Amino acid sequence: MARYKQINNEVIELTAEEETALNARENSAPSLFEKAMKNLRFKRNAKLTESDWVVLPDSPIADKTAWQNYRTELRDLTNGLTTVEQVDAVIWPTKPGA
Repeated sequence: MARYKQINNEVIELTAEEETALNARENSAPSLFEKAMKNLRFKRNAKLTESDWVVLPDSPIADKTAWQNYRTELRDLTNGLTTVEQVDAVIWPTKPGA
């Protein structure tokens, strides 16, 4: 199937080189799902980093179980997601004590 471009109100068929370059760009561009997952992981990783101190042996938190569960829920957040809609509908776990 031929593809076209428009230059000065004239429709012109892409050359073989232009077609190859366009296909390469399209095939290497991340999908909307990949972008959504990358964003979700970025936010999730920030929340994990913020709570790293809680699970350290010298943390002043006596009962770490709630925090350990919270962090497990954060790590499991991306499991089974296959669509952008599922990523957008993610419900974040509640931070202990919040």
